[in-house]
Amino acid sequence: MKFQRICYYALLPVLLVFLGACQDSHDRQGIRNDATKPNIILIYADDLGIGLLGHEGQQIIKTPNIDKLAAEGLRFENAYSSMLCAPARATLLTGLHDCHAEKFEITSAGLYKKIGTGELTHDRVESIISAHLSPVTEDRVFLGQAAKEAGYVTAQYGKLEWGFAATQGQMKRHGWDHYFGYLDHVRAHGFYPPYLFGDRGMADLDGNTRSDCGKSGEPETEATHLERWDMKGKAVYSQDIFMDSILAFMGEHKDRPFFLYFPTQLPHGPVSVPEVHPDFANDQRLTQIEKEYASMVKMLDNHVGKIMQELQNLKIDDHTLVIFTSDNGHEIYYAQEGRIQKPYTNMQTGEVFDDLHSKYYSGPAGDVFNGNGGRAGMKRSNLQGGLQVPLIIRWPGMIEAGSVSTGLVASYDFLPTLAEIAGYSGSFSSDGLSFLGELTGEGAEEEHEFIVFSSFQGPALITRDGWKLRTYLKQDIFELYYLPDDFREEKDLADIYPERVSELKEKLLVACEGDYLHGHYSHGKNQIPVE
Repeated sequence: MKFQRICYYALLPVLLVFLGACQDSHDRQGIRNDATKPNIILIYADDLGIGLLGHEGQQIIKTPNIDKLAAEGLRFENAYSSMLCAPARATLLTGLHDCHAEKFEITSAGLYKKIGTGELTHDRVESIISAHLSPVTEDRVFLGQAAKEAGYVTAQYGKLEWGFAATQGQMKRHGWDHYFGYLDHVRAHGFYPPYLFGDRGMADLDGNTRSDCGKSGEPETEATHLERWDMKGKAVYSQDIFMDSILAFMGEHKDRPFFLYFPTQLPHGPVSVPEVHPDFANDQRLTQIEKEYASMVKMLDNHVGKIMQELQNLKIDDHTLVIFTSDNGHEIYYAQEGRIQKPYTNMQTGEVFDDLHSKYYSGPAGDVFNGNGGRAGMKRSNLQGGLQVPLIIRWPGMIEAGSVSTGLVASYDFLPTLAEIAGYSGSFSSDGLSFLGELTGEGAEEEHEFIVFSSFQGPALITRDGWKLRTYLKQDIFELYYLPDDFREEKDLADIYPERVSELKEKLLVACEGDYLHGHYSHGKNQIPVE
């Protein structure tokens, strides 16, 4: 296997050449000319709960590189994303929230697996998916597109960018000069893909022969453990490929402004690492699969460190803005009978958490990592554990080191913010607001009165001053929390402040364009079946 890796990386240069509130219109003026525009790197972790980071209180996994990023930059205490990967990525890329009547067109996953079995060609898969999608209007602007049209060379490496199955046509329309990675969500659950996709087509990865990309089963049993560590057909680990591609791209484009988007698979499961990190090998607090999961988080931190070191090596560190965040809240990929179980269960009482009468918390659930940092709920939920995410931005000379922001930020703010930083001069529609002033200390020109999100339980609204209206639509329940005093969402104040509930319900209804169900996410109505 070592010889295969050496041969593969010797060919890496060849591979890189191959891969080569309301809908307000914002007219953006360039704030910098080409000579002074900063490089922009966006590192987008996958299912990274805010409690998994050292500076957020993590007790087992050390994350020195991400912690250093926070110490040298700006850490947001009030940042939010969507509760699930597909809508989170869509809000990030479009600047729109996910409670509109007109839904993001998210196609179902799995079709790309048929290329490996010989049932379909790549061109045929592209054609089938494209036939289910509406044409994108010319006035729609995407994150990569804004940077590209502002003079940046743009690149994306890693997990798929859009929905659960994306096309190369979408990647090009969204503004990526270069990309390499997965185009299918199901395949991205494995870390040993036999083929990936770049801006010039499909690339086979020699030594990877597993049609499931090496995905193993859950929960942890003796059988799944053996399956996970059966390395037959697993020669090349996807994260190694992406990191080498990223570092090569940075070196090639160090002399002109670039926007690099890195949607890593880490630490999304099922758990898969080439080896357990030495930090955890003899940690008696952890089961074997917990050691492996912790190693995935550790690998993510190490990758952040490699990117930051390369910026210094290339002497562009002081001219690069680095953003680190996550797509949604924490998820358990290390479930094991008697330890922590899915569906999420109170290990003390045996009761399954319904996130209404019994809300998920790490302690009674048995999560040794406390991945949501003491918050209620997890990924897919409109509780804080599903929505609140880490957000760190480092920008030497522009951001005061070690600063903290309490400003209200949503994932759909990234497009207007990047557009302003990059100097994009076109117009676009967005629910987001630029928080550039928050970065520079000048103060935001505009601030959100509130932000909104969908979930599997229904929509939620969070105000600038910390009030949260949370729905549980199948029982027609509206809960009210005051987050500055109750980040665990333990004290429902709806009966005490009925007038505030009515006021926020009205605002939420307007945001949902007249129907709360527009903020009720479900796979059945939010995905386009593709066969």
